[in-house]
Formats: sequence, C-alpha cells, structure tokens
Amino acid sequence: MYNTGGIVATDIQIIYILTNPSMPGLIKVGVTGQTDVESRMKQLYTTGVPVPFECNYACKVKNSGDAEKALHFAFGDSRVNPNREFFKIPPERVVAVLKLLQLEEVTIQVNKEIESETDEEDRQSSARLKIRSRRPVMNFFELSVPIGSILKFRDSANEVTVVNERRVTFQGEEMSLTAATRKILDLAQDYPLQPSPYWSFNGKSLYELYDEYHSEEEAA
Repeated sequence: MYNTGGIVATDIQIIYILTNPSMPGLIKVGVTGQTDVESRMKQLYTTGVPVPFECNYACKVKNSGDAEKALHFAFGDSRVNPNREFFKIPPERVVAVLKLLQLEEVTIQVNKEIESETDEEDRQSSARLKIRSRRPVMNFFELSVPIGSILKFRDSANEVTVVNERRVTFQGEEMSLTAATRKILDLAQDYPLQPSPYWSFNGKSLYELYDEYHSEEEAA
C-alpha cells in the first residue's frame, strides 16, 4: 500500500495523512522513517503537484505493517487506485483508526517540515486555490453550534469557545478557528489550513458536521 521511496526501514515509522486543495475530497496516506520526514516531504511536493500538501495528521507507530492491514480492512473500498495511496474519505475516519495504533502524534512536526519547504508564493497559491474551490466559510450557527459552545481540539488538551457564527475565543483572545488552529500547531499565520478536521463539538468532528450540512444543501 505504501511507497517508502527506498527509505531504510526503522523500528519506528511515521504514518501521515495529507490533503491538497487541488485534490478536493481526497486524502493521501503514506509512511516514512522517523528520521526521514523532511526528505519525504520534499519528494511529495514536485512539479507534478500544483500546490503543497497539508498534513492533516501524523503519528509514530511501532509496526507500520499492522497499521497498513488495519487501514486496508477499514478503508480498502474507498481507495481510488490500488497502485496509489489516495482515498476518497474524510480524514477523521482514518485518524480514528491510527489513534488506536499510534505511539505518539507528530502532526506539528510534519507540518513544520512542509512549511520549511514552502515559500511565500506557494502558500499564497494554495490559499487562492482553496478560496476558488471551497464551499462557503464555515458558519457555526448553520451547524447547530450555538454561542458559548466548547469546541475541543483533537488532543483534547486545547479548547475554544464560540462567540459568534464565525469566531471563537482561545486563551482569552477572540480570533477565527483557523487562527486558533495555527497557534496550537505553531504554524505561520499565513499558512493555508483547513481547521474543521482538528475540532469536535459534542464528540463529533466539525469536518463531518460541515460536510453533512452542505451535502444536504447541495442535494436539495
């Protein structure tokens, strides 16, 4: 399932979930050695990819073979091409499986590696593509998330409070959910980011709430 690009296997591997605004609805799942994240990120952003990938989730696992079997079993029917690592599936479903197998989450580190290889022009191109192709900006009220609601970050150690239909408070400061997510992940404030997969409301991912709402709207 995974192409390690000739990397020598180590006891600990990193499995990552990537998204790209030029490939809406798809996620890329891959594996690399824990000491080779930077070179793997460089390989992924080539001339064949119009804008950089964004790391939705990454974690260390003891046995990547076990993780591969689990993902095959759970999501094999969502794989776009048996010879490629792309799946048409919400990233949170894959994250849920990886959390059962992980030793340590390393999403922040992998995003830092991606950011280090992304120049300002690439960032702006990615942001513009998201604006052109995305659905409407997330509105908390449309998703039945009222003022005063607590949204929990994926690690459950961080949370924000909803103050209006588009803004939250984090560490006593009002901001967008995107800005709060960048702060937690320690990313540049202009780094293109989709925040909804990182947050949940009453135990349900904002990504799923948003997708369900707009899927119903588009079907109407």
